[in-house]
Amino acid sequence: MTEGLVQIAAEVEEFLAGQPLSRVTLRPLTRHDEAEFTALVRASADLHHPWMSLPDTEEGFRAYLARFDLVTARPLLVCVRETGDITGLININSIIRGRFQNGSLGYAAFAPSAGRGYMTEGLDMVLRYAFGQLRLHRLEAQIQPGNTPSIKLVRRLGFRFEGLSPALLFINGAWEDHERWAIHNPQPWPAHPSLPNP
Repeated sequence: MTEGLVQIAAEVEEFLAGQPLSRVTLRPLTRHDEAEFTALVRASADLHHPWMSLPDTEEGFRAYLARFDLVTARPLLVCVRETGDITGLININSIIRGRFQNGSLGYAAFAPSAGRGYMTEGLDMVLRYAFGQLRLHRLEAQIQPGNTPSIKLVRRLGFRFEGLSPALLFINGAWEDHERWAIHNPQPWPAHPSLPNP
């Protein structure tokens, strides 16, 4: 594990120590997850298509992992607490500090355990981590209009619809329209948001 991942793993553990027990836990995605992750992606092809495309090969996984600089983007796994099995992925992408203090969420459930509420618990935990530990002000999820399960997930957690962006993201070979759903930090941080995050 790289030094940056070790630091994030420690930060996540510190956060989790102060949280109520849940059926799931969080940890950073690392190169050691390659085999389990790519097998889950292959098993979840029908669940993810046509909404997203995740790497299902060794080469694709390594390229995917390399894109996370751990400052402006953090890949987090949602794992079943009792077994440690990966049940989903939630990325906090495009983290911008200064006056914005914003991040963009990307997430996916994996087929073997989808539909059991693990992603609701995992995303709720990520929101608390992003707003409490990272002190972000706002998180946004971009969702294709037909992706009803994803829209239900964010609505359940208090996200509000902000509008439709035509041809926003390039997904599976085409520029797709996306709805923008956002949630704001209920805690006002800090008095001078342009200062660096402590």
